[in-house]
Amino acid sequence: MDFMSHPIRFRPWLLGFGILASIGCGRPSELPELVWGKQGVLDGELVRPRAVAIDAHDHLYIVDFTARIQAFDRDGRFITGWKTPDYRNGRPSGMAIDREGNVIVCDSHYHCLRIYSPEGVELRKIGGIPGHESGQFAYISDAVQDEDGHFYVAEFGENHRITKLDCNGKFLLSWGSEGTEPGQFSRVRALALGPDGNLYAADACNHRIQVFSRDGKLLHHWGKNGDSIGELSYPYDLAFAPDKKLYVVEYGNHRVQKFTMHGKSLGCWGGAGREPGRLYNPWALAVDSKGRVHVMDTDNHRVQRIDF
Repeated sequence: MDFMSHPIRFRPWLLGFGILASIGCGRPSELPELVWGKQGVLDGELVRPRAVAIDAHDHLYIVDFTARIQAFDRDGRFITGWKTPDYRNGRPSGMAIDREGNVIVCDSHYHCLRIYSPEGVELRKIGGIPGHESGQFAYISDAVQDEDGHFYVAEFGENHRITKLDCNGKFLLSWGSEGTEPGQFSRVRALALGPDGNLYAADACNHRIQVFSRDGKLLHHWGKNGDSIGELSYPYDLAFAPDKKLYVVEYGNHRVQKFTMHGKSLGCWGGAGREPGRLYNPWALAVDSKGRVHVMDTDNHRVQRIDF
C-alpha cells in the first residue's frame, strides 16, 4: 500500500519509544501514529499544506499552496472544500477557529480576514485596505479570537506588529515593530491563546516565542537560534494541548518541539527526511481534543499525526 495515497497507522508502542529516543533532539524519531496525504489537486489531495485549524469536532481545515481550504476528519478523510475569491496575488497563510466555530482564513496578500462557515460559506470580511494606519494591514500571517470576541492579528512585511480588534473588527490597539529587541518582531508567523489567558507569538526570524498580555504587555520570551533541545530554528506555528503543553513546529529544524508554558523544553520529534517520522519544511500544526499533534509536513505534501 502507498502510504502517500492511503492513511497508514503504526503501532503505538513504537511511537512511545520514538518520543523517548528523540528527547535529546536531532536523533532519528520513530514512526508516527498516522500518515495521510498525497500530492495533487483533486479533493483530498494536497500541494504543500501551509496552515491548519482544528474545531471542537476535531475537523481539520487545511489551506495549501493552491489556495484551497479543505476540511478533513481527524483521520484524514475529506469532508468538503472551497477557495478564496482570488489568489493571483498569493495564498492564505494562517487559519483559526472563532468562538462560534467558524473558520478564520488570513487572506494574507489581500490584507484581510475572511470568516467562513464550516461548509465554506463566506460570512464576513474584516480589513482589506493595505497600509500602516490603524485598521489597515500589510501581510497578515495569522489571527485568533478570544472568548470575548476580540481578534488578534499578526503581520509582517511592511508592518511587524500585532493588532487587537473588537468583535466587529474595529481597531483597539497595536504593538510591536521590526527588530530583535524584546517586544519587537522579525516575521511573526503565528499566534496562540494560552490556557493562562495570554497571547503566544512565534517570532520566526528571531527564533523565539514571545508571550504578551491581551493588552500588548510583554511578559516573557524564550528561544535562540540552534538545533539543540530548547533552541529554535524558524518557529512557524504553535498550538496548545488540553494538558497545557505548547507544541512548536520548526521550519528550519524540520521538527516539533514540546514546551511548558514557561519555555522549558520537554523533547523533540522529527528531523529532516521523506520517510514517515521525518519532516521536510513543516509549516503548521494543530492539536486535537485527545492531545494528538497533526503536523503539516509541507514539502512532503502530507499530514503526520503523533501522540507526543
